[in-house]
Amino acid sequence: MHELTCPNCHKAFTVDEAGYADLVKQVRDDEFTKSLHERLALAEREKQSALAIAEVKQAAEIERLTAQLSVAETEKQLAVTTAVIAVEKQRDALERDLEAKTTEQRLLESSLREAHAAEVKAKDEQIAYYKDFKARQSTKMVGESLEQHCEMEFNRIRAGAFPRAYFEKDNDVRSGSKGDFIFRDFDDDGIEIISVMFEMKNEIDSTTTKHKNEDFLKELDKDRSEKGCEYAVLVSLLEPESELYNVGIVDVSHRYPKMFVVRPQFFLQLITLLRTAAMNAVGFKRELAQVRSQNIDITNFETELENFKATFGRNWRLASDGFAEAIKRIDEAIKDLEKTKDALHKSANNLRLANDKAEDLTIKRLTKGNPTMAAKFEEGKSLGANKV
Repeated sequence: MHELTCPNCHKAFTVDEAGYADLVKQVRDDEFTKSLHERLALAEREKQSALAIAEVKQAAEIERLTAQLSVAETEKQLAVTTAVIAVEKQRDALERDLEAKTTEQRLLESSLREAHAAEVKAKDEQIAYYKDFKARQSTKMVGESLEQHCEMEFNRIRAGAFPRAYFEKDNDVRSGSKGDFIFRDFDDDGIEIISVMFEMKNEIDSTTTKHKNEDFLKELDKDRSEKGCEYAVLVSLLEPESELYNVGIVDVSHRYPKMFVVRPQFFLQLITLLRTAAMNAVGFKRELAQVRSQNIDITNFETELENFKATFGRNWRLASDGFAEAIKRIDEAIKDLEKTKDALHKSANNLRLANDKAEDLTIKRLTKGNPTMAAKFEEGKSLGANKV
């Protein structure tokens, strides 16, 4: 049983279990329904409020997007206008630049044509000069004339370009062969900058046996090595149709070290190039010269020391041999003196014995057993006494 109080009249009453459960159920159903309606109403109000807020936000966003779109459209139009202006300016600049480049290209082409024409003319004149040069030479004088030409060309610029240089004929034939010219240049301190062995070769067109530049390279390398030159250069008019040698300066170092073949017109240019390149090594050569000088001083000192040691050793040996001989002779003299001393000792002993015997000698002893001598001594004494 359960006792309950009425909420209106405040009277108490009792109910059994079934009635209590029924009352509880009714109360729960009413409260749930009421609470449900209240919650539904609240949700409806919240929904309406959210919809109102969303509509306001949506309207604002639409306005913002519309304004942003308007600004973007304006910026796009401005960017397009700016780009068009820039493109037009670039187009105008390119058109002007193209016009300038076209003009420059025309001027360059004209200059190149003129330079090429001048070069061709110069080469034609040079070819004509050498053809005439060769035509005017006898077979015997061809080589000598080329040498004279190179020597004259060098002497023409020697004072200004190579004031301390040596460029002379190679007249040293001690090794059995020689080159034509030796070039040596020096710096202010007298240190050698560069050295070149030159060989000049030419032949006239009528020569039956045609030589090639290759025929002279081995002998040129031998001359370079024997004369202590750093480079070797063949100045040649041989093989006049060769495209290889007609380009100017040909490096043949793959065959022989530091060797070149040149046409006469590139003779001075090659010397200048080699000298300019060698100037970069002057510092190293100066240091090398100092080291060599120091080595020479050391070598000279060592040589003098060795000479002194050898001379001193020879003198010591001679003196030692003299000392040995002198000591030997002194030893022999000492032995002789010892013998003489012994002989003298024996002689002195004999003299002592003789003296002792002399002291013991008397007339009585002398006349003992000799009456004749005794009578004589007595007679002598008597005569002596009478005289007194």
